[in-house]
Amino acid sequence: MKTNAELQTDVQNAIKWEPLLNAAEIGVTAKDGVISLTGVVDSYAKKVEAENAAKKVIGVKALVEKIDVKFPSSFVKTSLEIANEVLAALKSNWSVPEDKVTVKVEDGWVTLEGELPWNYQKEAAKSAIIYLAGVKGVTNNIKIKSESHDAIEKRDVEKAIGRSWRIDDSDIAVSVSGTTVTLKGTVSSWYQKEEAARIAWNTPGIWHVKNELEVDYYYSIVN
Repeated sequence: MKTNAELQTDVQNAIKWEPLLNAAEIGVTAKDGVISLTGVVDSYAKKVEAENAAKKVIGVKALVEKIDVKFPSSFVKTSLEIANEVLAALKSNWSVPEDKVTVKVEDGWVTLEGELPWNYQKEAAKSAIIYLAGVKGVTNNIKIKSESHDAIEKRDVEKAIGRSWRIDDSDIAVSVSGTTVTLKGTVSSWYQKEEAARIAWNTPGIWHVKNELEVDYYYSIVN
Protein backbone atom coordinates (compact mmCIF):
# COMPACT_ATOMS: atom_id res chain seq x y z
CA MET A 1 0.00 0.00 0.00
CA LYS A 2 1.26 3.48 -0.84
CA THR A 3 1.37 6.09 1.88
CA ASN A 4 -0.46 9.38 1.33
CA ALA A 5 2.87 11.09 0.70
CA GLU A 6 3.95 8.48 -1.86
CA LEU A 7 0.65 8.68 -3.72
CA GLN A 8 0.78 12.49 -3.69
CA THR A 9 4.28 12.44 -5.18
CA ASP A 10 3.31 9.91 -7.84
CA VAL A 11 0.35 12.02 -8.97
CA GLN A 12 2.44 15.21 -8.96
CA ASN A 13 5.05 13.51 -11.13
CA ALA A 14 2.40 12.09 -13.48
CA ILE A 15 0.95 15.55 -14.01
CA LYS A 16 4.36 17.15 -14.59
CA TRP A 17 5.22 14.40 -17.09
CA GLU A 18 2.43 15.56 -19.42
CA PRO A 19 3.88 18.13 -21.90
CA LEU A 20 0.74 20.24 -21.70
CA LEU A 21 1.03 20.47 -17.91
CA ASN A 22 4.74 20.66 -17.11
CA ALA A 23 4.49 24.38 -16.32
CA ALA A 24 1.02 24.30 -14.77
CA GLU A 25 0.66 25.05 -11.07
CA ILE A 26 -1.64 22.29 -9.86
CA GLY A 27 -1.85 21.40 -6.20
CA VAL A 28 -2.20 17.74 -5.22
CA THR A 29 -3.26 16.26 -1.89
CA ALA A 30 -3.82 12.59 -1.10
CA LYS A 31 -5.79 10.91 1.67
CA ASP A 32 -6.58 7.19 1.72
CA GLY A 33 -6.54 6.92 -2.07
CA VAL A 34 -8.63 10.05 -2.66
CA ILE A 35 -6.78 12.68 -4.71
CA SER A 36 -7.72 16.37 -4.62
CA LEU A 37 -6.55 18.65 -7.42
CA THR A 38 -6.55 22.43 -7.07
CA GLY A 39 -5.11 25.37 -9.00
CA VAL A 40 -5.72 27.56 -12.02
CA VAL A 41 -5.06 26.69 -15.68
CA ASP A 42 -5.53 28.70 -18.87
CA SER A 43 -7.46 26.08 -20.86
CA TYR A 44 -10.09 23.43 -20.30
CA ALA A 45 -7.85 20.94 -22.10
CA LYS A 46 -5.24 21.30 -19.35
CA LYS A 47 -7.88 20.64 -16.71
CA VAL A 48 -8.93 17.43 -18.50
CA GLU A 49 -5.29 16.35 -18.95
CA ALA A 50 -4.64 16.80 -15.22
CA GLU A 51 -7.67 14.68 -14.34
CA ASN A 52 -6.67 11.93 -16.78
CA ALA A 53 -3.05 11.90 -15.57
CA ALA A 54 -4.18 11.49 -11.96
CA LYS A 55 -6.63 8.69 -12.81
CA LYS A 56 -3.86 6.61 -14.40
CA VAL A 57 -1.75 6.50 -11.23
CA ILE A 58 -1.87 3.19 -9.39
CA GLY A 59 -3.43 3.67 -5.95
CA VAL A 60 -5.91 6.40 -6.90
CA LYS A 61 -9.42 5.37 -5.86
CA ALA A 62 -11.31 8.64 -6.32
CA LEU A 63 -10.73 12.17 -7.56
CA VAL A 64 -11.89 15.52 -6.20
CA GLU A 65 -11.25 18.18 -8.84
CA LYS A 66 -11.27 21.89 -7.99
CA ILE A 67 -9.19 23.29 -10.85
CA ASP A 68 -10.37 26.65 -12.20
CA VAL A 69 -10.05 27.69 -15.84
CA LYS A 70 -9.17 31.36 -16.31
CA PHE A 71 -8.22 32.90 -19.62
CA PRO A 72 -6.06 35.92 -20.38
CA SER A 73 -8.26 38.85 -21.40
CA SER A 74 -7.21 38.38 -25.04
CA PHE A 75 -8.76 34.88 -25.05
CA VAL A 76 -12.20 35.89 -23.77
CA LYS A 77 -14.96 35.18 -26.27
CA THR A 78 -18.69 35.78 -26.34
CA SER A 79 -21.10 32.89 -25.88
CA LEU A 80 -22.16 33.26 -29.51
CA GLU A 81 -18.57 32.99 -30.74
CA ILE A 82 -17.95 29.89 -28.65
CA ALA A 83 -21.24 28.31 -29.74
CA ASN A 84 -20.40 28.81 -33.41
CA GLU A 85 -16.93 27.29 -32.93
CA VAL A 86 -18.40 24.33 -31.04
CA LEU A 87 -20.95 23.68 -33.80
CA ALA A 88 -18.20 23.86 -36.42
CA ALA A 89 -16.01 21.43 -34.45
CA LEU A 90 -18.87 18.95 -34.09
CA LYS A 91 -19.69 19.21 -37.79
CA SER A 92 -16.10 18.48 -38.78
CA ASN A 93 -15.87 15.39 -36.58
CA TRP A 94 -16.92 12.33 -38.59
CA SER A 95 -17.76 10.37 -35.41
CA VAL A 96 -20.57 12.76 -34.47
CA PRO A 97 -23.74 12.44 -36.58
CA GLU A 98 -24.72 15.79 -38.03
CA ASP A 99 -27.63 17.72 -36.53
CA LYS A 100 -28.04 15.26 -33.64
CA VAL A 101 -26.41 17.36 -30.92
CA THR A 102 -27.63 20.69 -29.56
CA VAL A 103 -25.33 23.19 -27.87
CA LYS A 104 -25.84 25.70 -25.08
CA VAL A 105 -23.09 28.06 -23.93
CA GLU A 106 -23.16 30.14 -20.76
CA ASP A 107 -20.10 32.06 -19.55
CA GLY A 108 -17.75 29.68 -21.35
CA TRP A 109 -19.48 26.54 -20.07
CA VAL A 110 -20.77 24.28 -22.86
CA THR A 111 -23.72 21.93 -22.42
CA LEU A 112 -24.27 19.21 -25.01
CA GLU A 113 -27.68 17.58 -25.41
CA GLY A 114 -29.38 15.24 -27.85
CA GLU A 115 -29.60 11.51 -28.61
CA LEU A 116 -26.98 9.32 -30.27
CA PRO A 117 -26.91 5.55 -30.94
CA TRP A 118 -23.41 4.89 -29.53
CA ASN A 119 -21.49 6.04 -26.47
CA TYR A 120 -18.25 6.49 -28.46
CA GLN A 121 -20.09 9.19 -30.45
CA LYS A 122 -21.03 10.92 -27.21
CA GLU A 123 -17.41 10.87 -26.06
CA ALA A 124 -16.23 12.07 -29.48
CA ALA A 125 -18.55 15.08 -29.22
CA LYS A 126 -16.88 16.15 -25.98
CA SER A 127 -13.37 15.45 -27.24
CA ALA A 128 -14.01 17.59 -30.30
CA ILE A 129 -14.44 20.76 -28.24
CA ILE A 130 -12.15 20.52 -25.20
CA TYR A 131 -9.26 22.23 -27.00
CA LEU A 132 -11.31 25.20 -28.20
CA ALA A 133 -10.17 28.54 -26.80
CA GLY A 134 -12.80 30.09 -24.52
CA VAL A 135 -14.29 26.79 -23.30
CA LYS A 136 -14.19 26.60 -19.48
CA GLY A 137 -16.01 23.32 -19.05
CA VAL A 138 -18.32 20.78 -20.68
CA THR A 139 -21.48 19.13 -19.40
CA ASN A 140 -22.22 16.15 -21.61
CA ASN A 141 -25.95 15.45 -21.31
CA ILE A 142 -26.20 13.50 -24.57
CA LYS A 143 -28.34 10.39 -24.12
CA ILE A 144 -27.68 7.04 -25.73
CA LYS A 145 -30.59 5.50 -27.61
CA SER A 146 -29.39 2.44 -29.48
CA GLU A 147 -30.85 1.73 -32.90
CA SER A 148 -30.32 -2.00 -32.32
CA HIS A 149 -33.23 -4.01 -30.94
CA ASP A 150 -31.15 -7.09 -30.15
CA ALA A 151 -31.43 -8.42 -26.61
CA ILE A 152 -28.28 -7.83 -24.58
CA GLU A 153 -26.64 -11.10 -23.62
CA LYS A 154 -24.82 -11.06 -20.29
CA ARG A 155 -22.33 -13.66 -21.52
CA ASP A 156 -21.39 -11.49 -24.51
CA VAL A 157 -20.47 -8.58 -22.22
CA GLU A 158 -18.46 -10.88 -19.93
CA LYS A 159 -16.53 -12.32 -22.86
CA ALA A 160 -15.79 -8.88 -24.29
CA ILE A 161 -14.35 -7.66 -20.98
CA GLY A 162 -12.43 -10.91 -20.54
CA ARG A 163 -10.76 -10.51 -23.95
CA SER A 164 -9.00 -7.32 -22.84
CA TRP A 165 -5.47 -7.90 -21.54
CA ARG A 166 -5.74 -4.56 -19.76
CA ILE A 167 -8.36 -5.82 -17.31
CA ASP A 168 -8.30 -8.46 -14.59
CA ASP A 169 -11.92 -9.60 -14.78
CA SER A 170 -11.65 -12.23 -12.05
CA ASP A 171 -13.82 -10.14 -9.69
CA ILE A 172 -16.09 -8.35 -12.14
CA ALA A 173 -19.76 -9.32 -12.06
CA VAL A 174 -22.00 -8.38 -14.99
CA SER A 175 -25.78 -8.12 -14.78
CA VAL A 176 -28.26 -7.12 -17.47
CA SER A 177 -31.69 -5.58 -17.07
CA GLY A 178 -33.38 -4.63 -20.33
CA THR A 179 -31.08 -2.09 -22.02
CA THR A 180 -28.93 -1.50 -18.90
CA VAL A 181 -25.67 -3.24 -18.01
CA THR A 182 -24.40 -3.06 -14.42
CA LEU A 183 -20.78 -3.78 -13.46
CA LYS A 184 -19.93 -4.69 -9.87
CA GLY A 185 -16.82 -5.98 -8.12
CA THR A 186 -13.24 -4.83 -7.62
CA VAL A 187 -10.46 -3.77 -9.98
CA SER A 188 -6.94 -2.61 -9.21
CA SER A 189 -6.95 0.76 -10.99
CA TRP A 190 -9.24 3.54 -12.11
CA TYR A 191 -8.08 2.86 -15.67
CA GLN A 192 -9.42 -0.72 -15.47
CA LYS A 193 -12.73 0.59 -14.13
CA GLU A 194 -13.16 3.01 -17.02
CA GLU A 195 -11.91 0.50 -19.60
CA ALA A 196 -14.44 -2.11 -18.42
CA ALA A 197 -17.24 0.44 -18.84
CA ARG A 198 -15.95 1.48 -22.27
CA ILE A 199 -16.05 -2.14 -23.45
CA ALA A 200 -19.52 -2.67 -21.99
CA TRP A 201 -20.75 0.42 -23.84
CA ASN A 202 -19.85 -1.27 -27.14
CA THR A 203 -22.63 -3.81 -26.64
CA PRO A 204 -25.34 -3.55 -29.35
CA GLY A 205 -28.67 -2.48 -27.87
CA ILE A 206 -27.24 -0.78 -24.79
CA TRP A 207 -28.68 2.46 -23.44
CA HIS A 208 -27.10 2.66 -19.98
CA VAL A 209 -24.04 1.41 -18.09
CA LYS A 210 -23.98 1.49 -14.30
CA ASN A 211 -20.33 1.30 -13.35
CA GLU A 212 -20.28 0.28 -9.69
CA LEU A 213 -16.78 -1.22 -9.75
CA GLU A 214 -14.62 -0.37 -6.75
CA VAL A 215 -10.94 0.52 -7.15
CA ASP A 216 -8.55 -1.16 -4.71
CA TYR A 217 -4.84 -1.33 -5.54
CA TYR A 218 -4.26 -3.67 -2.59
CA TYR A 219 -6.64 -6.18 -4.20
CA SER A 220 -4.14 -6.80 -7.04
CA ILE A 221 -1.37 -7.56 -4.52
CA VAL A 222 -3.19 -10.14 -2.42
CA ASN A 223 -4.87 -11.92 -5.36
